Amino acid sequence: MAEFGACHRNESSGSLHGIMRVRAFTQDDAHIFCREDQTTEESLNYIKLQLGVYRDLGFPLDRVSVKLALRPDVRAGSDESWDKAEQVLRDALIAAGLPFEELPNEGAFYGPKVEFHLTDAIGRTWQCGTLQVDYVLPERLDASYIGEDSARHRPVMLHRAILGSLERFIGILIEHYAGKLPLWLAPLQVVVANITSDAEPYAQEVLAACKAAGLRAEIDTRNEKINYKVREHSLAKVPVMLVVGRREAENRSVAIRRMDGDAQEVLDLAAALTRLGEEAKVPAA
Repeated sequence: MAEFGACHRNESSGSLHGIMRVRAFTQDDAHIFCREDQTTEESLNYIKLQLGVYRDLGFPLDRVSVKLALRPDVRAGSDESWDKAEQVLRDALIAAGLPFEELPNEGAFYGPKVEFHLTDAIGRTWQCGTLQVDYVLPERLDASYIGEDSARHRPVMLHRAILGSLERFIGILIEHYAGKLPLWLAPLQVVVANITSDAEPYAQEVLAACKAAGLRAEIDTRNEKINYKVREHSLAKVPVMLVVGRREAENRSVAIRRMDGDAQEVLDLAAALTRLGEEAKVPAA
């Protein structure tokens, strides 16, 4: 759970870079209020969640580096609270078994942070997911909770972003897969294409069946040669094409063609939809 908040930064024009570094972006921002004795456990839960998201999206751990950004010279809060906050993050990273690099003077003014950096297709690293432990804002908000002893206590605030800048993360994801997104992640999963005009009614049936099965599908019934259609949709990085002609219409089957694959497989329509439905399942769903 997170708020998809709009953020604005007056970046210098020379530092702007495609959708990787922009002046307006969206961040999956979440805030956790917890007891002080829960901060290490909650930080460890975040790290496990972060690594699980990277795993599901296909990023190997050797493309992920972890930094611990420590107190800056100009900061809010006492040295005691900074000592506790930094140690919480160290303990969580050690408990997770992650190697990390400490970065002096790189923390936010209100607290230290763990940064997850992803390496893109040409070896550049980009900060994405972050976790910050904050003793300052609960004090400024005068936030409190009633503890088991029936007394008021000050909570600790954790700032959490899994993807970070959605624009940046999408850019890294596209580069990571070179545009060839896995079936479950592709915006358009299937294109149904007819070979001959008399197969168009059946192609429309196949399209309806794909949509009923939960697949994101479109149809191409243009009066073009099938090789032209296959090439065009392959260049558009559509993972799967279902090609139908007179024979497929008679047999209630489809010819499955994969992106960048020369071979095709002919299956009964129901069997093809079952297979594609399994492939299109969201990881861990």
